Amino acid sequence: MMFGYSDEWWALLFVPVVLWVPFGPFVMGGMGVWCARRPGWWPRVWSVLLPLVPVAVSAVAIILPMDSWDDPRHGEDVLGYLLVYVLGITVLPWLLGYGITRVVRAVRSPRRS
Repeated sequence: MMFGYSDEWWALLFVPVVLWVPFGPFVMGGMGVWCARRPGWWPRVWSVLLPLVPVAVSAVAIILPMDSWDDPRHGEDVLGYLLVYVLGITVLPWLLGYGITRVVRAVRSPRRS
């Protein structure tokens, strides 16, 4: 029983969403480093599966109120969600971790002439 109501079990789905905001960039940066260091499909699959729950639950929360789609500002809210939550918290740290690791490995590798 949460918040005094027995039927609000779905609120547990928002726990990963709240935790994803402070810890998600670090986790995705680490996933990018893992993908850059290990070839194969296994790290890439985990890079997609790990943020699936927090991003999908928050996407449903932003899209699901269908009555708010009549409001012209709702499109701006969805765009802001995509830019900040999906790209800023999830994709950009992965790209930075992947890119920095690849650049460092290329610079440190012995040059063949």
